[in-house]
Amino acid sequence: MMTRVLEDLAFDDAELSILFTDDKHIFQLNSQYLGRNSPTNVLAFPMKYGPPPDIESSMLGDVVVSVDTAIRESDETGEPLNETICRLLIHGILHLLNYDHEGSPGEAKRMEKEETTV
Repeated sequence: MMTRVLEDLAFDDAELSILFTDDKHIFQLNSQYLGRNSPTNVLAFPMKYGPPPDIESSMLGDVVVSVDTAIRESDETGEPLNETICRLLIHGILHLLNYDHEGSPGEAKRMEKEETTV
């Protein structure tokens, strides 16, 4: 599924790392790297920001999904869990590609459109 998503976004040669974790671990990551003291559903850590690696890489970055939060969201919305997790993965991939729903309402709308198109 994620291979198709990357192809649809014209990143068919790209790689990414995916970590499925729990609320406790994603809380720690959210606090340590973003200074936010709460768990979240998905985090993305792009490779293209920061110092360039010593080797050439097609790695986009890391996507971290809290399965605990995905289960709660699935229960709340009635969306099947596998669809919730796929939606969160797509959301994380879009963040790796510099989409940012927190920057402005326009960016949020653009990101939401991409999530449903992919």
